[in-house]
Amino acid sequence: MFTRAIVRPPASNFAEGLTTADLGAPDYERALKQHEAYCLALEQCGLRLTRLEADPFHPDSTFVEDTAVLPDQCAVITRPGAPSRAGEIASIKDVLAGFYPSLLSIRLPGTVDGGDVCEVGDHFFIGISKRTNKAGARQLAELLAPFGYASSQVDISKSGTEAPPVSHAQDARATNHILHLKSGIAWLGDQRLVVIDALAARPEFNQYDLVRVNADEAYAANCVRVNDHVLVASGYPFLEEKLRDLGYQTIALDMSEFQKMDGGLSCLSLRF
Repeated sequence: MFTRAIVRPPASNFAEGLTTADLGAPDYERALKQHEAYCLALEQCGLRLTRLEADPFHPDSTFVEDTAVLPDQCAVITRPGAPSRAGEIASIKDVLAGFYPSLLSIRLPGTVDGGDVCEVGDHFFIGISKRTNKAGARQLAELLAPFGYASSQVDISKSGTEAPPVSHAQDARATNHILHLKSGIAWLGDQRLVVIDALAARPEFNQYDLVRVNADEAYAANCVRVNDHVLVASGYPFLEEKLRDLGYQTIALDMSEFQKMDGGLSCLSLRF
C-alpha cells in the first residue's frame, strides 16, 4: 500500500523540455489543470502529497519518477540519462532525505531513468534504453540485492532491425519507439502485467498473467495501480473495459499535454 507521493507541477517553460512526440506543443494552462486533477486522484487513492514548486531551470522536472527508485526497504537516487535533466536529482534528494535514513545513488558512467524501472513484487525489471544504460542497470541491481530484491534487464533500445523508430501500427514487434520500459508495461499486482504487443512475447514475462493493450491504445499501457484503484489515461476505452472486467476500479485522467512531451501517468509522481 502506498501512503505518500511526491509531485511537481510543470513550469511555465514546460514546452521547452525533451520530446520525441510529434503532437505539437503542450498548452501550459491545460497541463496545469491536468496535473492538478492527477494530484486529486492520488489523494482520492489515499496518498498524502508532498507538492514541490515548479522548476523552470529544468523543463522536464514535472516527471519526478525518473529521479528515484523507491522500493519498500531503500531509496535509490538515479542519474537521468538526458544531460539536461542531471540537475533534477539535487532537490529530490533533499526531499527524500526527510523520509529515508540513508540514500543510495547511481554513479557515472551509469545512467538510470526511473521510468525504466518496473517493480514487480520483489523483482525489478530494468529497461535498457536511450536513457538507462547497462552500467546503470548493473549498479541498480547491485544496490537492490542486499535488500532481497532480484532484478533482470529488458533491452528496449533496438527492435532487431536497423530501421528507424516506428509505431505499433507499423511493426508490433519493435520496442525502440518507446522512451522507457514503463511506456509499455505496468504492474497491477495479482501476478498481472499490462503490456504492449511489442513486449508480450518476451520470455521475461512468461510467468505473468498479461493484459495486452491494443496497438491503437499503446499509450494507455502506462497505467498505475495505486492501492485500490488503477489510474488510466482517458480516451482508451478498450483497456479501461478490460481492467474493469478484471475487477479493478479505474480513474481516467486526461493526459494529452503530457503525452506531447513523452510523459505518462507513472512519470508524474514518486509513490512510496
